[in-house]
Amino acid sequence: MIRVVIADDHLVVRTGFAELLDTQPDFEVAGTAADGAEAVRVCREVAPDVVLMDVRMPGMGGIEATRRLAGADGPRVLILTTFDLDEYVYDALRAGASGFLLKDVTAERLFDAVRVIAAGEALLAPAVTRRLISEFARFGPRSEAPALSALTPRETQVLRLVAEGLSNPEIAARLMVTEETVKTHVSRVLNKLGLRDRTQAVVAAYETGLVVPRSRS
Repeated sequence: MIRVVIADDHLVVRTGFAELLDTQPDFEVAGTAADGAEAVRVCREVAPDVVLMDVRMPGMGGIEATRRLAGADGPRVLILTTFDLDEYVYDALRAGASGFLLKDVTAERLFDAVRVIAAGEALLAPAVTRRLISEFARFGPRSEAPALSALTPRETQVLRLVAEGLSNPEIAARLMVTEETVKTHVSRVLNKLGLRDRTQAVVAAYETGLVVPRSRS
C-alpha cells in the first residue's frame, strides 16, 4: 500500500486528486493539507510514502515544506504545478523534490507517477529534467552545491552522463561496461553526495558546474 498526502490550498484540487487516488487498490490517502506548514505537520504524523505538493501556497509554500521534509527518512515529494518551465519547480527540485507533475495530468499519468516515485525511481524523462534545470541554472555554480571531490573519475563521468540525459543502458553502451556496473556507480554517486535520486543528481551536476547549461540560440 502506497500512502499519499495531498497538499494544495484549493479544496477542489485536494478533493479531486484524493478521489482519483482512492480508485486504486494500492493507494491510501493518508491525509491532506491546505498549506506547507500543515503538510509538514501531517506528514510527520502519518509518515506517507509520497506527498503531492502544490508549489505555491499561502504562508509556507511548497518549496520550504519540501526542504523541511527532505531527508533519508522523509517522504518523496512530487511537485504539482501549472507550468513545466517554472522557476519555482526548479527551486523545489533543489530543495529535494523528486519530480513534478502538471495539475492537468491524466489519471493514468498520476497513478504511474506516484508508483514510480514510491519505488524510488526517477519520474521524469531525463531530457525533461535537463531542460528545466538548464532553463534556470544559468548563474554559475551555487556555493551550497555538493562537492564532487569525493567522486572517482569514473563516478564523475557517470554523473555527467546522467545529467546529460542518458539512461543506464545508454551509459553502459557509451562506457562499454555492464548495466549493473552503471547502477553501482550511480548508487555510489548518490551515497557520496548525499542525494536521494537521479533527479537530485542532475541538479547537483548543474549546481556544481560539472555540466554547463547551453546558451540560448
